[in-house]
Amino acid sequence: MYLDTAATSPVRREALEAAWPFLTGEFGNPSSHHRLGERAAEALDDARARVARVLGMRAGDVSFTSSGTEADNLAVIGIALASTRGRHLVTSPIEHEAVLESADYLRRHHGFEVTLVEVLPDGTVTPQALRAAVRSDTAVVSLSYANNEIGTVADVGGLATVAREHGIPFHTDAVQAAGWLPLADLGADAVTLAGHKVGAPKGIGVAGIRGRVPVEPLIHGGGQERGRRSGTENVAFAVALATALELAESERTDAAARAARVRDAFIARVLADAPGAFLTGSSTSRLPNHASFCFRQTSGEAVLLELERRGVTASSGSACAAGSDEPSHVLTALGIEPDLAQTSVRFTFPATAEPQHAEAAAAAVAASVTSLASTFR
Repeated sequence: MYLDTAATSPVRREALEAAWPFLTGEFGNPSSHHRLGERAAEALDDARARVARVLGMRAGDVSFTSSGTEADNLAVIGIALASTRGRHLVTSPIEHEAVLESADYLRRHHGFEVTLVEVLPDGTVTPQALRAAVRSDTAVVSLSYANNEIGTVADVGGLATVAREHGIPFHTDAVQAAGWLPLADLGADAVTLAGHKVGAPKGIGVAGIRGRVPVEPLIHGGGQERGRRSGTENVAFAVALATALELAESERTDAAARAARVRDAFIARVLADAPGAFLTGSSTSRLPNHASFCFRQTSGEAVLLELERRGVTASSGSACAAGSDEPSHVLTALGIEPDLAQTSVRFTFPATAEPQHAEAAAAAVAASVTSLASTFR
């Protein structure tokens, strides 16, 4: 069982088929002024318009990037540098590294002050906390729609309203939310996505930034993407992303309801049967396919190895997975002790998961944790 869709998802056949012509005969450069290039430009414009419809934006608001990380960088750094309001930004301590490192870059190289807004123990940021964090010189607010490690879903509408009341551009990283939560009518000025989380290939992302918001480009050159992101566009992958995103959106309501039933059954069984298990993140406002736990008196990496031996693929909420001995910055920001944070494991179900998958996965988790618990006492 593959329970790591928060890391990446398989490429959808429909996305591959849509991309294939632009990897073969229709290989033109969309900036070229001949028929082959014009056909590529038409396909790119069509993909842009399709993505914009899902986001509830205009086609001109959508810029294709190489990844969700680049999209986050463009939204945070690009909007901040173009702002005339001042040198201050607000984010949270549990954001993805693409946002936190962008904020740190602005601090180190451009003299920005960074305020990390207060986060509740379940990963929630309240509008009241954001209101206390913003200032008259705040250039941008960046808060994720759904956290990648703990699955907590933010009140984006309420947070965006606070930013709008103060005239501050609001960005939300929706990489994890895409395909599971509605993306239109969020009230955000900027929304970022990664194609490989919704069934497109790796190597394509989206920065949807409304036209009224000034953006300083990070990549300079021929002025592609309406001057926001230079470089010859990846037409094939843009078409694949648009196809996968539309399909995910059309299936979203049913897929989310089905996944939530599987998730809830899985969480209940793990909490009942796995010694020392406790849920991280919100118990009520959580991605429909997401369950994350810490397992006392174990090691997250040991649990993952034991799970894989039993045929279950998941991931660690700890940065150990990236070759670091440091515990997850998300979990420690929520007040979880570093040693305990290193016992975390994240399970993210695919849209095709069925109740029997929850039962089998929970049984594997319980058996794995039980076998390991005595070892770590």
